[in-house]
Amino acid sequence: QVQLVESGGGLVQPGDSLTLSCTASGDTISGYAMGWFRQTPGKEREFVATISKDTTNTNYGDSVKGRFTISRDNAKNTVFLQMNSLQPVDTAVYYCAADRTYYAFSIESSQNAYSYWGQGTQLTVSS
Repeated sequence: QVQLVESGGGLVQPGDSLTLSCTASGDTISGYAMGWFRQTPGKEREFVATISKDTTNTNYGDSVKGRFTISRDNAKNTVFLQMNSLQPVDTAVYYCAADRTYYAFSIESSQNAYSYWGQGTQLTVSS
């Protein structure tokens, strides 16, 4: 069973960039599609990005397309979320998730597909 720990959140100003990391233990992430989701109080958890096991496929939520980039380093058992041009609407708790997929190219944007979740890291974008 894989355990996920997010890091890199904090307080930034509008327009700043930041990279979140998700480090796995207990299993290698090479067997999982990985995703990032975010949630603000009182709202549904929102899909942010996903990447396939073999890195050939990615997908992004409409609100972050062109600004965020998901990547992974299977050797380091870590997934990254590079975030540029951050805005106050990006303020949320960001969660990393893992989905054990059969096909190397599979990606998944539904939170229901993910079996393993981290505890989340808070990102606040404010001037």
